Amino acid sequence: METLPDHEADLSALIAHLYDAAMEASSWPGTASRIAKALGSTSAVVKLHGEHGHVSLLECTSNLVVSERDQAWADEWHRRDLWVERSVAHGLGRIITDEDLVRPEEQARSGFYQEWLPHLGIHHMLGAVFPVAQGVMGVLGIHRPREAGAYTDQERRQAAIVLPHLQRALHIGQRLTALEGQHSAALQALDRLDAGVLIVDRRGLIIQASARAEVMLRECPELVVDRGRLSLHQPSLRDKLLALVRAALETAQGRGGQAGTALLVPRTQSAPLVLSVAPLSAHAGLHDREQPAALIFIRDPEASLDVAHLQELFGLTRAEATVAAALGRGRSLEDIATELNISIGTVRTHLKRSLAKTGTHRQAQLVALMARGA
Repeated sequence: METLPDHEADLSALIAHLYDAAMEASSWPGTASRIAKALGSTSAVVKLHGEHGHVSLLECTSNLVVSERDQAWADEWHRRDLWVERSVAHGLGRIITDEDLVRPEEQARSGFYQEWLPHLGIHHMLGAVFPVAQGVMGVLGIHRPREAGAYTDQERRQAAIVLPHLQRALHIGQRLTALEGQHSAALQALDRLDAGVLIVDRRGLIIQASARAEVMLRECPELVVDRGRLSLHQPSLRDKLLALVRAALETAQGRGGQAGTALLVPRTQSAPLVLSVAPLSAHAGLHDREQPAALIFIRDPEASLDVAHLQELFGLTRAEATVAAALGRGRSLEDIATELNISIGTVRTHLKRSLAKTGTHRQAQLVALMARGA
């Protein structure tokens, strides 16, 4: 089998690495060293220049890292990067070298050449400035010392091969980071709900479960996970749940109507669980044209309320919040007195004070506020 020349093999390996790094952020460190090696250089940097002089170093070789003592000085030179300033005038996305930008006579009087570059041990540059986002430019800088000689036309062509892949990899990485942020925010929102939330596919397979849902699946014997699929312990309810999920999937695909949206799951010694099913909009998939899903909300009317949250929200004492939370779970005053080992009179006193602090006037209003609002 025919083998590639060393420089072509290095470029191919570098390009493959760029896409690996775009997909997995942990692979990004060390990318600058790979770029430098593939282009016969001693150092490289990938950075972003934004508005108001903001500069962000995405990756650089170790020789471009300065001490903490010199960081402010280095930041100033990055903002005043002569090569970046001149490269913009030559056109975004165009491969250039230091010889295109600075004449030898300028170097003798330039602080950039006389102070900054000698500190880094570099002199020659090969690179480009390219658009990244509104008001943000990406910078690829590849360097080597004076004695290594200026960059050749062949090395320009090699850099031109790498540049579009670097741009695309950065774009992919930024897009994935944004999607991961949205996904994380959505999961955190689900975890904050007072219900367990499951996302299931057309087969009932659990795609995602909120933290509260995972606890419910472990602790509620009425809920069953069979080979990764949500089911119910009572056979008579399994078909009903499946019908709700299928109806939600039909709605998610824009056809059919809801056969129902809710289901009560009886429990032996507790109030029934309440399951609500809703469609989740279909989205494009890699292999399937559409992947509809269903959201299943599981509410336990007897779930404990956060006492600390009630204290903060209404200014209740801990004892008042404990009584109010118990009322919200459907406990009677007598049950609360027994559970807390206090007199019924003390429970009534806590109730009276809770009514005043929450702006409610009757016990039923307080119960509704605890169960639905707090």
